[in-house]
Amino acid sequence: MSRAGSIVPEPIARQPWAMLIPLLMLVLFGAAVLYSAAGGSMQPFASSHLIRFSVFLVMASIIASLPREFVKFMTYPAYIGVLLLLIAVEVIGQVGGGSQRWIDFGFMVLQPSELMKPVIVLVLARFYASLPVGLITDWRAILIPGALIAVPMAFVLLQPDLGTSLAIAFGGAVVMLLAGLPMRWFIGGGVLAAIAAPLAFFFGLQDYQQRRVMTLFDPESDPLGAGYHIAQSKIAIGSGGIVGKGFNNGSQSHLQYLPEPHTDFVFATMAEEWGLIGGIFVIGVFAIILRWGTRVALTSRDRFSSLVAAGMVATIFFYIAINLMMVMGMAPVVGIPLPFMSHGGSSMMTNMICIGALMMVNRWNRNAPRGGLEN
Repeated sequence: MSRAGSIVPEPIARQPWAMLIPLLMLVLFGAAVLYSAAGGSMQPFASSHLIRFSVFLVMASIIASLPREFVKFMTYPAYIGVLLLLIAVEVIGQVGGGSQRWIDFGFMVLQPSELMKPVIVLVLARFYASLPVGLITDWRAILIPGALIAVPMAFVLLQPDLGTSLAIAFGGAVVMLLAGLPMRWFIGGGVLAAIAAPLAFFFGLQDYQQRRVMTLFDPESDPLGAGYHIAQSKIAIGSGGIVGKGFNNGSQSHLQYLPEPHTDFVFATMAEEWGLIGGIFVIGVFAIILRWGTRVALTSRDRFSSLVAAGMVATIFFYIAINLMMVMGMAPVVGIPLPFMSHGGSSMMTNMICIGALMMVNRWNRNAPRGGLEN
């Protein structure tokens, strides 16, 4: 036993600190940005951000302790339960900001669509883990998972919430791809999506969603309307320069030019004050966390574990990529917050579920017997 191992208690030493330390650094940096976004106050953003992280870190630790057979057994019931919650949103859901996405339980307000992001990964991983390898090119290998993805997507689009529905589709598609489905199916799906895109744009999207897409190509066409968010975000990021304006000195956010400086556009708030250096730090920490998660997936010794880990990494990556592209004017504004930095309970919950699942698979890998791969 090493000297460090004799000093540090074993339950603490075996934690994945290579991921947890960067994660804690990111959350604390996010709290500092939220402190500034509130004009130099811990209330109302930074304090609740830290409290939520602490609570959900405990939740992630509980998830990490779950045995594999229990998780596999509970996967389908969890999917059905979240699907019922999505149906309940349409019946008794709380309306806010023109959307009906939440259920008020009194002690908490829950956005069920957020739960579907990790659950869809689990249910597809469970499906493909139990599917014989010889049937991977059979119609059931794509039709049944396609239906499992399409049903919750339809309910989420009714809310309407385009960003979350795309996140569900992305996580599911990554699991399907890594499960070994023929590439020609994905190419065919891409062609069909390209054909259907104009129909979806004109008949499936709300008016405000159409304006957001059009603004992506020409944000200056409506600088005080649909293009306002992107224009102000670009100004904030660009004005930060290399080293930024200094902590708590961001004029765009403090003078309320930057919309949603504590949620969707928290990266722009950060970049204005911390500049390119801050941006490199944030992206670098995200890269460390995602690299750790990818290693967990690659070292998994059974199909279910590998697909779960890869799907959770893909879900976190989707949040990061879409948010960063959104604030830099490379994607429409679809309401995707930046993980571990934006103020928002639903986003923190989803991403900490993903972290907990990765810690869980990492523990399975550590305890797995050496030998051949299992199904």
